[in-house]
Amino acid sequence: MVQTTSNQLKNRLRRADGQLQGILKMVDEGRECKDILTQLAAVRSGVERMMGVVVAENVKQCIAENQLDEDQQAELQDALDLVVKTH
Repeated sequence: MVQTTSNQLKNRLRRADGQLQGILKMVDEGRECKDILTQLAAVRSGVERMMGVVVAENVKQCIAENQLDEDQQAELQDALDLVVKTH
């Protein structure tokens, strides 16, 4: 995995970890179910986006860029961006 992507993924994981720690604190404090569910949904969304990033990076690595012309590279990048946004 490219170093920049690796660093981005680590940052996302740290953010999710922080959110989960916050949720644990909310549970300990007896916070409202609605508030906890809202935070859980945020964590889930973040994890799904990370999954999209990992899949997109894997696809990029599997298809050597020198095998694609510029138009094909742009189309591939658009498709990968869509995968990341929808996960």
